Amino acid sequence: MSRAFKEIKGHLGFGMMRLPMKDGAIDNETVCTMVDRFIDRGFNYFDTAHGYHDGKSEIAVRECLTSRHERSEYLLTDKLTDEYFKSEEDIRPLIQQQLDTCGVEYFDFLLMHNQNSKNFGFFKECRAYETAFELKKEGKVRHVGLSFHDKAEMLDRILNEYPQIEIVQIQFNYIDYESLEVESRKVYEVCRKHNKPVLIMEPVRGGNLVKLPEEAQKVFDELRSETGSDCSNAGYALRFAAGFEGIEVVLSGMSNIEQMEDNLNVFSADGENGFIPFNDLEYAAVEKVAGIFNAKGVIPCTQCRYCIEENHCPMEIRIPSLFSSYNRKIMFDEVLPWMTYEMLTSEGHGKASDCIECGMCESVCPQHLEIRDLLKKVAERFE
Repeated sequence: MSRAFKEIKGHLGFGMMRLPMKDGAIDNETVCTMVDRFIDRGFNYFDTAHGYHDGKSEIAVRECLTSRHERSEYLLTDKLTDEYFKSEEDIRPLIQQQLDTCGVEYFDFLLMHNQNSKNFGFFKECRAYETAFELKKEGKVRHVGLSFHDKAEMLDRILNEYPQIEIVQIQFNYIDYESLEVESRKVYEVCRKHNKPVLIMEPVRGGNLVKLPEEAQKVFDELRSETGSDCSNAGYALRFAAGFEGIEVVLSGMSNIEQMEDNLNVFSADGENGFIPFNDLEYAAVEKVAGIFNAKGVIPCTQCRYCIEENHCPMEIRIPSLFSSYNRKIMFDEVLPWMTYEMLTSEGHGKASDCIECGMCESVCPQHLEIRDLLKKVAERFE
């Protein structure tokens, strides 16, 4: 696999959106251990954004990474998010604030965040791309890219209008590969058409590809028995994503040390590119698993929490958690989700039926889910 950015070590990236928590706050002690382990194992790519963990991810970057390691030991990606600026004049102070919060003088990569047909016009109006290119000339940013959540046609338009873009971050996994909503394959093909290196997000689909329905799990169990492999469910998902040409980094939102060790082992394997590429049996297995998974009719929520952070739900409905409970019932027929639902809708938090259909959640959902209608399904199931 050829590399466009030789400074990136390995193909695994540390996504700092789902950090370990303790007593309602980021568990810095554990994050420090994970950061050190990640670097010790030869990896160096870290990814954050201003809104992750309600704005606390960048603080964790400073306290756990940048204040404890030499600048040459890591690459840091941050993002320009439309929620935090209203005009062109706001962008430079915002980026400087993010640099100061992260404790660095420059970002290795600055991505235009969550680009789609709804916000691209606003980024253009505010000259966000042009400002980012200027920041690159000034040394505040080394590379300018974008993260993308929309259809392939929209990405093609953006890259035609801004050919200076150096790298593209896309959602890519074996469930969404042929998805009509996400269009992982088609979006990836647009990146290849424009010769843009690719960053992968959601390779394990927010953790949904770790615990699988029984019949899907059986497919992987039989595969392991046939091949003698000890690859984890997460490992199959990561290796699938990493095996395509032009992939620079596969991001993983690791929430504990155990997840990190499993991910590190996947990308420290003896393959030519730091991992063992898929064989035909494995491709056939993930295709079967994808078919089983999609037939279940689960809600394709990745637990990114954009819909509830920054006061997007006036009714205080814990939307991602309610969707997770719904999916667990659909996939595993557990009784527990009913108990979980009661806990999730207590202490001032709204029920699914409390939705006032304001649409604020849908306006920020990277998956473009019809959340209002989906909450009605949740209410029918649990209430």
